[in-house]
Amino acid sequence: MHFTYKKLFTDIIMRISIFVFTILFIMSCQTVDHTLTLNLPNETLDVVQQIPSGESGRDKNTLYLAPRKITQDEFNSPQLQLLVDSMYNVMHRTAGVGIAANQIGKRLQVFIIEAKPNNPRYKVLGEVPKQIFINPRITQVSSTKKNFWHGCLSAKNKNRGNVATFEWIEFECQDIHGNVQNGRLEGFAAVIFQHEFRHMMTGTYLDVAHQFLSKPELDHAIETGKIPFFGAAPDSLPLLIEGYEVGETLEEYFRKK
Repeated sequence: MHFTYKKLFTDIIMRISIFVFTILFIMSCQTVDHTLTLNLPNETLDVVQQIPSGESGRDKNTLYLAPRKITQDEFNSPQLQLLVDSMYNVMHRTAGVGIAANQIGKRLQVFIIEAKPNNPRYKVLGEVPKQIFINPRITQVSSTKKNFWHGCLSAKNKNRGNVATFEWIEFECQDIHGNVQNGRLEGFAAVIFQHEFRHMMTGTYLDVAHQFLSKPELDHAIETGKIPFFGAAPDSLPLLIEGYEVGETLEEYFRKK
């Protein structure tokens, strides 16, 4: 009889423990926003696609949610390296020239740019070396702007949109080791940087542009000289990073919104 009560007591304690563990696990799954972590899913990463303004799901889409800074203890970590490597692999698999973390479902202040001469989408604009930007901010911009017809990995099968970007920019960011980096980008590199920085501000070129053309229409118009290719942008052309004040951090930008 003594043995039976002891076994029953042990069984009850075990069941209670399993129940408490299950509840805690469910609560942790509900409270942790995995889009804000460095952890990546085991399955193949896909590019997050844009959702037009006013349509359902936009409030939960990482393209439209503020990304957080990478913290000091996350630099030099295997998780951060894996994130960057995974982003780079997705960018090349999809023939992109840049990619931001929120395009793969991660609300983190990280993006990469690179354009190789054989890129089928933008080869006419020349080569841009691989660069990684973490916790970026723009510190100086040119007084002149260029027009460019943007496409995006997150705007699959959507028309190109014409917006203005600064002809050159200067930036401050951190590298994967946490070291502060300062630099200047011009031409196509400056365009790609501002395109990815737009993602950090949330949204895409589709939220900014007013003029749209399909890629075949755009290619024909450029070849026939009907529209200028990478020419000076008129004042009427919307600025891709409109609303950002030069020198501010992304946290300061979001506090204004």
